[in-house]
Parts: sequence; C-alpha cells; structure tokens
Amino acid sequence: MSKLKIVYKHVDEIIPYVNNPRKISQNAIDKVASSIKNFGFKVPIIIDKDNEIVAGHNRILAAKKLGMEEVPCIVAEDLTEQQIKAFRIADNKTSEFAEWDMELLEIELEGLDDVFTGFDMKDLDDMFPDDTEVIEDDFDEEPPEEPISKLGD
Repeated sequence: MSKLKIVYKHVDEIIPYVNNPRKISQNAIDKVASSIKNFGFKVPIIIDKDNEIVAGHNRILAAKKLGMEEVPCIVAEDLTEQQIKAFRIADNKTSEFAEWDMELLEIELEGLDDVFTGFDMKDLDDMFPDDTEVIEDDFDEEPPEEPISKLGD
C-alpha cells in the first residue's frame, strides 16, 4: 500500500465532477465551512490525476466561500477509472451505515454549548427524548470571523 501524499492545489485548478451523485446544499456547505473555520482543513479533497474531484465537492465550495486560495488534496493515482467511479459512491454511502450511540453522544456533547459540533437544536430535539437535557450547539450557520487555526499551521 502506498503512503498518502498531501499536495496543495489552487481552488481554481480543481474541477467538480459533472455527474456527482450527491446533491449540493447551501446548508451542507455552511456546515463544512464552519468546521474548516473552527478546526482547520483536516480532511483533504480527493482528486484524480486530472484534478477532477473524486470526493470533496462540499469541501471545495466551503473553501471558496471562506476565500481560501489553496486546499489540501490527495491525488488518487493508484485507482483505475472504474475504482474512482465506485469510490465516489462508496465514500458517501459508507457513512450511512454508522449509528449514534445516544448515551455516549450525550456525554460527548456535555460542555460543548459554545463549540461548533455540526448539530443544531432541531437535530438534538429529534435525537433525544423530551425528558433528556441536552446542551444546544449555539453556533451560527455562518463561520466565525477569525479562524481558530490557519492553513499550514
């Protein structure tokens, strides 16, 4: 197995995949932008040898929203065209198989009332019964003015 190599590409070099099967929503872009702003760009965009996105359409749109000029990428040079096509689907589908352990999630959410987690009050109301006290993620949909970490730090 080859080692992963992260390269930085200018956002204008990266080409969206025209047949991306995942719908792009402004809400998802806003959440990803908030995550990048709060935690830094921790999940690189996966691209093929021609700079076309394999996985990371929301990440590139969030980066552009934040005014970033370069983003971390992994070039999937080791995959065939058929594997790239399959990976585009599998990357999104596999996360659907995981479920939350509600007791552990509640413990992890304790004390995070002012920290971005991606959950909003409606999410938490839907996930937890009415008699359970849950700390609300007070974070706006818009990312904060100043990043907590900067690209390259």
